Amino acid sequence: MYKLRPYQQEAVDNTVKYFQKKRDPAVIVLPTGAGKSLVIAELTKIAKGRVLVLAHVKELVEQNYLKFKSYGLEAGIFSAGLGKKETEEKAIFGSIQSVARAGDDFFEGFSLLVIDECHRVNEEGDTQYQEVIQKLRTSNPHICILGLTATPYRLGLGWIYEYSHVGELKTEQKRFFKHCLFELPLSFMIKNKFLTPPVKVDIPVTCYDFSELSEKDRMYTMAEVEELLKSQKRLTPLIVKNIIDITERFDRQGVMIFCATIKHAQEVLSYLPTDEARLVIGDTDLADRADIIEDYKNKKFKYLVNVSVLTTGFDAPHVDLIAILRPTESNGLYQQIIGRGLRLDKGKIDCFVLDYTGMGHDIYAPEISDKKPKESVAVHVPCPDCGFENSFWGLVDFDGDVVEHFGRKCRGAKLNERTLEPMPCGYRYRFKLCHACGAENDVTAKQCDKCLATLIDADAKLKQAKLSKNAHVLTPEKITFDERLDKNSNPYLEVRYYDADAQYLSEAHFFTHSSSLKKFQINFLRSHLRRPELSPDIQSAKDLIKIQKQLRLPAFVIARKQEKYWKITEKVFSEEL
Repeated sequence: MYKLRPYQQEAVDNTVKYFQKKRDPAVIVLPTGAGKSLVIAELTKIAKGRVLVLAHVKELVEQNYLKFKSYGLEAGIFSAGLGKKETEEKAIFGSIQSVARAGDDFFEGFSLLVIDECHRVNEEGDTQYQEVIQKLRTSNPHICILGLTATPYRLGLGWIYEYSHVGELKTEQKRFFKHCLFELPLSFMIKNKFLTPPVKVDIPVTCYDFSELSEKDRMYTMAEVEELLKSQKRLTPLIVKNIIDITERFDRQGVMIFCATIKHAQEVLSYLPTDEARLVIGDTDLADRADIIEDYKNKKFKYLVNVSVLTTGFDAPHVDLIAILRPTESNGLYQQIIGRGLRLDKGKIDCFVLDYTGMGHDIYAPEISDKKPKESVAVHVPCPDCGFENSFWGLVDFDGDVVEHFGRKCRGAKLNERTLEPMPCGYRYRFKLCHACGAENDVTAKQCDKCLATLIDADAKLKQAKLSKNAHVLTPEKITFDERLDKNSNPYLEVRYYDADAQYLSEAHFFTHSSSLKKFQINFLRSHLRRPELSPDIQSAKDLIKIQKQLRLPAFVIARKQEKYWKITEKVFSEEL
């Protein structure tokens, strides 16, 4: 039989506890090698009714089925590609294509649906997954639906579920999968020696420049990738030579090369040793693909080149070098590709990772949905209201302490114990105040969430100021803080914003009474703090000057003519644009 690891038992326990109270679809996130088949096996044993396990390709159906059977459990296969359409067993492993075409009788008696690689399930529309789900719900309105994936984040969509078991609201948009019941990071698997440690090798030769793609913040097209590769065609033979050199020098046993397009893969293949390399693409004949993969697993050749077909459902433990020549949409997909080389194998001590994309993904970093600012790293920022530790992009000093972060809103949420509905914290680190009702809104909001008033857009504000004869827009490069005395010898703070030509605009802040202190907090301090949640106690100009390193520059300063002087009326910060 089998014995669950502690984290597998926790995943099972969380799933049972959730479905006892709620029947909304849920997700478990497990990286490569975490033993999802054991989780499926235990849930099948517990389930009162039958269990249907769906996958999108026959290789994954067969892999899940064989691992399930290896635990001494009985199961059936329903997949035309595998030549079987069994229906009597308690557990059925099926391909979505075959199950979608099954007769109505097939869907009787199931109490649990497990969808492997569930990030492929579209949110809505007439898809095969939705068709199957509808048939199962018609037969059993209370069926439990559980998704399994290693990549719960999709570029263009975002997170595929709404709420995480760690108390984080991943998205406020509606998703088919509501809760993530358990998530295990890749770092845990490596640290606890359940996986082979990856070794990211610094590339001494060259790498492609895919920066144009990452700046688009959307799914890029194959045409865009082809165009970029065409302009960098001379790099490919140098990169392939480097892969071969490292493979031979360090006696690597199995090499997987991930390419961007079919044309790119064919070019890469042409530079590899003819008798040592094979290519698998989406159009490869299924029988030929099976033969190629079997030969590769038996070490009959060393280099396996592929395009988007072996990121999941592939298990070759001897792989000890991963070469990434394709842009990856997210950190999760990057980690999943690397996971192809992390399974344990006899005599294997590590897996080399050669990244020729220059996209800066991290093997261990958490997935952060916000766009990554330049030179930023993943940082942890506790919420001053609820205490939840948010993962944001930010900047750190030499000691690793957070000096600035780019988070806008706390993602913490607590569950209603009775309904299991998340109750968001809602604390905002950065916000735009509504001029009509005073409510806090996201800095890019165009309409107030509370009163629906139209909010002033930063771009429109800048455009209007640049066109006005009575307005001046300055792009500051330096800020200075000085204590001065007015004509009555009252101290005040003078803030100057200098541009590249040493031209400046200035503003004055007094600290004489409580109302002026409050005005300073609202109009200056909160927006200028690099970490707005810290709220230092500022009672004088001297206090502010002491913490000036904790303050940041706006992207633009707008001043308007008032008689003979320019008065600063608005500031625009980078996150508003």
